[in-house]
Amino acid sequence: MISLLQEAATTAVEHSEDAAAHAAAHGDAAAHGAGEAVGLPQLDIGTFPNQIFWLVVALVVLYWAISKIALPRIAAVLSDRQGAITGDLMAAEEFKQKAKEAEAAYDKALADARAEAQTIIAANRAEIQKELDAAIAHADAEIAARTAESEKRIAEIRDSAASDAHSVAREVTAALVENFGGTVDQAAVDAAIDNRMKGALQ
Repeated sequence: MISLLQEAATTAVEHSEDAAAHAAAHGDAAAHGAGEAVGLPQLDIGTFPNQIFWLVVALVVLYWAISKIALPRIAAVLSDRQGAITGDLMAAEEFKQKAKEAEAAYDKALADARAEAQTIIAANRAEIQKELDAAIAHADAEIAARTAESEKRIAEIRDSAASDAHSVAREVTAALVENFGGTVDQAAVDAAIDNRMKGALQ
C-alpha cells in the first residue's frame, strides 16, 4: 500500500510540473481570457493528476477502513448471529425431544392408570357381586324361614279353626236334636260331624 501511495505521489508531482509548464506557456492566453467564463473545475484537464492522486488516497483509506473496521465488525455480528441461530436450533431440538419424552411418559401413565382403574373396577365388581350373592342367600333363607313359620302358623290356625268349628258344630247339633225332642247320642253326633268336616276339608 505504501509503494502504491509513493507511485501515486510521484505521478501527481510529474503531472503537476507538466501542468505548471503548460500554464506558463499559456499564461498570456489565460490572462487575455480571464474575463471569459470558465468551465467546470473537475473537467479541467490540468487538475486531473491532482484529482487522481486524491481519488487513489481516498480509495486506499476507504479500503483500509472497510477491511480493518467494518468487515471485522460485520463478521463478528454474523458469527454471533450464526451462533445464536445454532444455539436456538439446538435448544428447539432439545425441547422437541423433551416434549416427545413427556408425551411418551404421559401415554404410559395414562395406560397404567386405565389398567389400574380396570383392575379396581373388576375387584369392586367381584366384591359387590359377592356381597350381593350373600345378601340374596340371606334373604332367601330369611324368606324360607318366614314362609315355614307362616305355614306353621297357618296350620295351627287351621287346626284351631277346625277344632273350634267341630266344637261349635257339636254344640249346635246337640242343641238342635234337643230342640226337636230327640236324645243326643254324642258318639253319633261326633261321627257325623267328623265325616262332614272331612268332606268339607277335602
